[in-house]
Amino acid sequence: MTDKPSVRFEPKMMIDGKLVDGSAGTFVNINPATEEPIGEVADASKEDMQRAIDAARRAFDETDWSTNRSFRQKCLLQLQEALEAEREELREELILEVGCPRAITHGPQLDAPLADALRYPAELIDEYPWETSLGDALVSVTGVNTTRLVWREPVGVVGAIVPWNFPFEVTIQKIGQALATGNTVVLKPAPNTPFNATRLGRLIAENTDIPPGVVNVVTASDHFVGEELTLSPKVDLISFTGSTVVGKRIMEKGSATMKRLFLELGGKSATIVLEDADFATGCLMGIAPCMHAGQGCANPTRMLLPRSRYDEGVEILKGIYEGVMPGDPQDPGTLCGPVISDKQRQRVLGYIRKGVEEGAAALVGGPDAPTGFDKGFYVRPTLFTDVDNSMTIAQEEIFGPVLAVIPYDDEDDAVRIANDSPYGLAGNVMAGTLDHALAVAKRLRAGFIGVNGTAGYGADTPFGGYKASGIGRQNGVCGFDQYTEVKSVAYPAN
Repeated sequence: MTDKPSVRFEPKMMIDGKLVDGSAGTFVNINPATEEPIGEVADASKEDMQRAIDAARRAFDETDWSTNRSFRQKCLLQLQEALEAEREELREELILEVGCPRAITHGPQLDAPLADALRYPAELIDEYPWETSLGDALVSVTGVNTTRLVWREPVGVVGAIVPWNFPFEVTIQKIGQALATGNTVVLKPAPNTPFNATRLGRLIAENTDIPPGVVNVVTASDHFVGEELTLSPKVDLISFTGSTVVGKRIMEKGSATMKRLFLELGGKSATIVLEDADFATGCLMGIAPCMHAGQGCANPTRMLLPRSRYDEGVEILKGIYEGVMPGDPQDPGTLCGPVISDKQRQRVLGYIRKGVEEGAAALVGGPDAPTGFDKGFYVRPTLFTDVDNSMTIAQEEIFGPVLAVIPYDDEDDAVRIANDSPYGLAGNVMAGTLDHALAVAKRLRAGFIGVNGTAGYGADTPFGGYKASGIGRQNGVCGFDQYTEVKSVAYPAN
């Protein structure tokens, strides 16, 4: 086994192409597995954020970034190369500041998005229909034979606000598509996980030809510093990933300036295990809430089992949950690490207590602290049975390692229960045949459905939700589109 690389944390944020200190001083970044400080990072004021917004506005309005597609493509590939060169250092950084298990950095925390989050939009620059002809037509209102075109142009300045659970993954997906389409960006990372963002800022400044102001990274302990992006008339679009509560606030505050919005919000996803499914495989999906301590918006935190096989499924799930314990995220065998903070730990424990109070049975786990940890924000993976879908633990997003198992009567009942949620982000269907699973998947009101144990993750795959799970889509051509405006152009035909 090779030695882990030492990690050089970047303490400065980046504004207008320069690595700078914060006017509010610094704040401490805490390792959630040890509760020990990792280091200090620049703490921005609202005035710092305004400087970043001004820089992004100038870069969009006064440079050729928005129109020079080949240059944008070159710069994205430069950034890809720079990130690849520091991949292993970034891996260690994510484990330390996010508390994510090492194994997950080889998937969605790092390696999976690094593979295509920049490359895909860079390639799409050459293939995208920036200009579409509608042909010539005699326009009745003018009586003139007219050539008609549709142009796609960048929106302008994008405020990218990123959560702490998968910070690099979300950041690089936003940055890749926003920059490829010709926008400039002000990135506001979560206070709990700033170092992967400041690293990105340093790499852009030191290793790419991206002009000053095109990307700005503003770190702040005060969440209201980020709200300046929503309030400023100089920011054209907010690209936000996080809670539905904050998403609603962004919609409200951004309405005054008619902000364009991409909101990827919360979820309460259900896995439906149909009666004809292989139950050993189907119930294995129940382990998903344990991954990264349940801190994933698309995690299937409700499992729906037919009453005819409910006891069988519960027994399988019980064996799974008894075999999963919280562990050190540095250990390659750990699936469930700590939650991000003590505040989040108390929130999750409050939901577990609420589940018991409302009559659900905590068959495995519960609110007691896990053994073996003197430090760290750990929660025991908890399996609830005898859950009614009206209970709080079945309706609200917990963001912890908690699974609610709900019985259903027949297939129609299963679909009803799955759709009986304010959210509609994701879901899973496990069935004996593909046709059966797809037929049920078509009936689910959610934006991202996995069938028989698969998931369509990738930079070319749209990701987002129905209902309170958001507006718009991350990734794919749909995601590319949302960072553009549509302009119709007409002129007399020859």
